[in-house]
Amino acid sequence: MLKTHGCGVLRETDAGSEVVLAGWVHRRRNHGGLVFLDLRDASGLVQVVVHPDEAPEAFRASEDVRNEFVVQVRGQVQVRREGTANADLATGAIEVHARALDVLNAAETPPFPVNQDSNVDESTRLRYRYLDLRRERMAANLRLRHRVVKFIRDYLSEREFVEVETPVLNLATPEGARDYLVPSRVHPGHFYALPQSPQQWKQLLMVAGVDRYFQIARCFRDEDLRGDRQPEFTQLDLEMAFVEQDDILELIEGLYASMVAALTPDYTLVSPFPRLRYAEAMERFGSDKPDLRFGLEIADLTSAVAGSEFQVFANAVKAGGRVRGIGVPGAASMARREIDRLVEVAKANGAGGLVWIALDGAGALETLTVEDVRSPAARFLGVDVVAELARRCGATRGDLLLVAADQDAVTSRVLDALRRQLAGELGLADPSVLAFAFVTEFPLFEWDATEERWSAVHHLFTSPFEEDVPLFETDPGAVRSNAYDLICNGWEIASGSIRIHRRDVQLKVLERLGMTFEEAESKFGHMLTAFTYGAPPHGGIAPGIDRTVALLAGERDIREVIAFPKTKTASDLMTGAPSPVTPRQLADVHVDLAEDARVELARQARGGE
Repeated sequence: MLKTHGCGVLRETDAGSEVVLAGWVHRRRNHGGLVFLDLRDASGLVQVVVHPDEAPEAFRASEDVRNEFVVQVRGQVQVRREGTANADLATGAIEVHARALDVLNAAETPPFPVNQDSNVDESTRLRYRYLDLRRERMAANLRLRHRVVKFIRDYLSEREFVEVETPVLNLATPEGARDYLVPSRVHPGHFYALPQSPQQWKQLLMVAGVDRYFQIARCFRDEDLRGDRQPEFTQLDLEMAFVEQDDILELIEGLYASMVAALTPDYTLVSPFPRLRYAEAMERFGSDKPDLRFGLEIADLTSAVAGSEFQVFANAVKAGGRVRGIGVPGAASMARREIDRLVEVAKANGAGGLVWIALDGAGALETLTVEDVRSPAARFLGVDVVAELARRCGATRGDLLLVAADQDAVTSRVLDALRRQLAGELGLADPSVLAFAFVTEFPLFEWDATEERWSAVHHLFTSPFEEDVPLFETDPGAVRSNAYDLICNGWEIASGSIRIHRRDVQLKVLERLGMTFEEAESKFGHMLTAFTYGAPPHGGIAPGIDRTVALLAGERDIREVIAFPKTKTASDLMTGAPSPVTPRQLADVHVDLAEDARVELARQARGGE
């Protein structure tokens, strides 16, 4: 071994010990002829002192050392002199006096500081990701990720779950996000698909009698990326036989409550987790993944403005929409430019505009006067109507009302965006709180206007509520699914459902989605056949590992907790993937490029001309 101890594990109890350390030079300082090196490895930092009289050869070697050199140090652990201890460092009570110092590898000057958490251009960080991962915050995120996965494995194993690996080369299916396809060399013109999730495999494991399955599964989706999405991601995949919804929700709540307490105890967590029906979440918060750390709940104002001469409201109601709004405490004093920014947020989310009403002054709403109401719509509404709008929004004088009028889909999207914007600007969301909740009873179907057909909200194998099955023909949009999400602080953390386990019900769902019997047998015959051999009632859930770790680490982008993520254009700046392949490689898998792709490759080969 090139070292006997980790740099970060030494303490006062090790004083007098002879040690061999190896790591990276985190920082070098020369004070009055003494060289001080902060030496770093995966376990932490320790201060090394190199004295020219005690170790002249080591001192000469240290003169050429710079940050990020890899060195080996032999020396003795000593307690620091009184008044020189560093309380901010775990090893701050001791230091290592070097007897020998060897440079194991020199280092070029890094493109950004490794020994500080400074702002660095993201493309630079991703291009030199191996350096970025040396930084304290990123290294801590990876260690937290390890502890999260280990906790999950231990928790489920103690409850008699069996970890089973499922195939990565799958059958392509017609629903959900776009698949990543893998051409077959031995079957010309045929393709595998990388798994968007192990959905079918875990259901087949239930039919196989596994009973309690889990997997830390790699999944792939060819979709547009954002802060909580990557083309390849990791999820805890979990399935149980002979269960109902409550069994799964209680298991997941226990897992997350225990995990937070064990790994990130500084967070405040409210338990038991609230449960919201999908319709309730959309009505109160405009989102199926609301941030519950603050209020700003949405109120229905439609009846309060019935008969109003204000055309913005009247036209929306006439078109079958509603008038909905929120009250923002203490925000009547907002500057006009701040309000205008909120109007732009509303427009960016599909609104034609946003009605704002500032309630000036203090006291009860009953004392509100015309002079106290500031709004472009004030003259159309009157004081009495404004006061009623305020009451429904839970607002009072000194507050700001924000009102949207349109179809529910638009007002929900707009008011959700405003809630999130205001929470950030006004500091309404306590970062030390994890507000978990379950959202249940999602719609089973949604209308796809582009394809002009019904599509599945979750996936094809989600079970409908039995009492809603008659609505398949008369009102598919009203059919509820036995699906549920775990949400926290505005993020969807997990999604799951009780599955279909009967062939007749599965065929009925596929038919409603526009699939013929022949198509159903072609795409899902293996599942339909399995359901005829004693498939048990079963259900599961799939928490995102990346999102879970990001949440616990206080990160807003899952790339900060993934070792080697892709950019938002699904490329790897470090390795250059994706990249062109040779004509021979394409021929081996029976693939020919379209003309526009060949032209683009030729252009790139010429240097982009």
